[in-house]
Amino acid sequence: MADAHELDALWRDFHRVVNMTSAELAAWLRVRDAGENTEPLPQEAGPPTGQHVLAILQKRRVDLTEDDLRVMQEVVDMVSAETDVANEPEPETADGTRRRHQLMTIGHDPLKP
Repeated sequence: MADAHELDALWRDFHRVVNMTSAELAAWLRVRDAGENTEPLPQEAGPPTGQHVLAILQKRRVDLTEDDLRVMQEVVDMVSAETDVANEPEPETADGTRRRHQLMTIGHDPLKP
């Protein structure tokens, strides 16, 4: 388990890069996976990492598991790598929209302040 200082830093970094609320993320995951005639069960919507991020957002820091910490670090690293490449929102192009939607599945909306 990480020491208290590392845990505080990871908690801060995770909540900095995950700028969608749990309600926004849950809604996005459901919309993303909705078919023309069906919608997945809420607990089954979205990719596993997105589901895990949603679960973490609903936890208190003292309830985090080692697996939660691993996913939090992965999300911080992924979002940081993507946002370092482009420090400003991309115009609405197919690539920009696809990139935004991929980041939104892990709780980061690049168009949100």
